[in-house]
Amino acid sequence: MMSTEPSLAAASPKGSGPFETMMRVCAALIGILVLSGCAAPYVQAPLLPPERQMTARMDDTGFVMRDGAVLPYLHWSPGDAEPWAVIVALHGINDSRAAFRLAGPWWAERGIATYAYDQRGFGDAPGRGLWPGDLMADDLDQIVALVRARHPGAVIAVAGESMGGAVAITAFASETPPAADRLILLAPAVWGWSSQPLLYRLSLSAAAWTFGDVALEPPAWAADQVLPSDHLMELIRSGRDPDQTLSTRFDVLYGLVDLMEGAGEGLGDVDVPTLFLYGARDDLVPDRAVRQALQRAGSMPGLRTAYYEDGYHLLNRDLQAARVFADVEAWLRNEGAALPSGAGPIPVR
Repeated sequence: MMSTEPSLAAASPKGSGPFETMMRVCAALIGILVLSGCAAPYVQAPLLPPERQMTARMDDTGFVMRDGAVLPYLHWSPGDAEPWAVIVALHGINDSRAAFRLAGPWWAERGIATYAYDQRGFGDAPGRGLWPGDLMADDLDQIVALVRARHPGAVIAVAGESMGGAVAITAFASETPPAADRLILLAPAVWGWSSQPLLYRLSLSAAAWTFGDVALEPPAWAADQVLPSDHLMELIRSGRDPDQTLSTRFDVLYGLVDLMEGAGEGLGDVDVPTLFLYGARDDLVPDRAVRQALQRAGSMPGLRTAYYEDGYHLLNRDLQAARVFADVEAWLRNEGAALPSGAGPIPVR
């Protein structure tokens, strides 16, 4: 991963108005760091040290990780029949396992089982409101192994929405990727440090290192201007879900951008067939960040993209979500088959 320290290399030449303004901002932020003292952004540690860890397992309470963390999950299956495919589903930031409450039943009717679990720091998982860091990718690796052991004859896929997509990319791009056959990315969060404006990087870095444990709710104007989905009833249901996290710490945002940077850089290192889905109306992951990630990936073997002209950020909860579900099913059956929605590739230039 690239260094998270912001660079001034892209600033305007010395003497220009924007450059001088930015320098004043930098000086003010540095002054805050010096005067207030700083602490590294908080990251969760395993619940148990390595020497006390156990064998991971799954039971009715959830996926039990090696360090004893219990990650609750929702499970949809095709009745008594053995599924031909299984999806391990990862939600986005401040969301929960309920993010796949529409997709799971739809896929189950077509022979696909889904396991959607609460990632650490979110929902009913340990450390709610605290950034879990690399533990999320490690948890995914353990959970995929458990699911594969339970369904040895099925195609095993990981589906990550937004932050969940970033977690999945970094896990699959690592030297020890999860033992899954396919990767599905639903508007993955790839808006990392290198694709954000300099002022954003400086401001967030300063806030995370000085006021990391301060949690804020999105301002009303942001909620009015940013529409995650056109399915308003689903947005209302999500807002009323007690497992939703409403306020976010600065150090969590810092960790998220770190994760997104790793995902944007690491996409080309993924070594399994990958379906990358993105909507033209996405207000949360800018199209320039998506283009940058795809350009970095280059001619990645097995990568297929789909672009939904009427799609928002929460593709699996939009009014057109059934089109996305059907495309995922078709791709799982045959990577090269035409997508039922007719969605074309994501424009890269």
